[in-house]
Amino acid sequence: MSLPSTIAIDGPAASGKSTLARRLAERLNYLYFDTGVMYRAVTWLALERQASLEDEALITRFAEETQIDVRPPSKDDGRAYDVLVDGEDVTWAIRSPEVDANVSVVAAYAGVRRALTEQQRRIGLRGRVVMVGRDIGTVVLPEAELKIYLDASVEERARRRYQECVARGDAVTYEEVLQAMKRRDQIDSTRAVAPLRPAEDAVILNSDDLTAEQVIEQVLSYVRNCG
Repeated sequence: MSLPSTIAIDGPAASGKSTLARRLAERLNYLYFDTGVMYRAVTWLALERQASLEDEALITRFAEETQIDVRPPSKDDGRAYDVLVDGEDVTWAIRSPEVDANVSVVAAYAGVRRALTEQQRRIGLRGRVVMVGRDIGTVVLPEAELKIYLDASVEERARRRYQECVARGDAVTYEEVLQAMKRRDQIDSTRAVAPLRPAEDAVILNSDDLTAEQVIEQVLSYVRNCG
């Protein structure tokens, strides 16, 4: 049986796509590649260099001139992959609260998105990769052999995110999470560069009434029947 070498997984926030991608990569022994780490890497670099995050031209140049790579995990410390910036391991550094607070600014820059799309394609075209994001099947890797668009109602996604927040001890209400989720969906689906939408040839899977295990088993059936 010939398996698809490149698998793209897209979907809105809290649809479960990252969990799916990671578990699928583990089952197939593929690289799990969450493309969001590249935007984190550029943000981390800008903060390290004490650059103004409002300087779009400078931040874009960082994205264009910096070699960012994602490789299988080299250490057994809970990481899902290695993230390298010009050869330096920044896997955990890019998870800092300061990066969390600023990455959305960097990710909104059109020049940064264009530059990182090329870097993401370079990694994806190596093959044996499960790539997850919001524009993988439509922009980053349109030639992916299998494209999954994992969806769920905004109410269900807000419920999942709310439960995560409560588990962390965050003081939020379900209604606050729901409204934030709706705003995020609006931004993601209407942005000028690479808006969130399913690829024309994507398999659309709604996870509202499915457990994480049922989702992975369904997608594995798509993998086995691909081609």
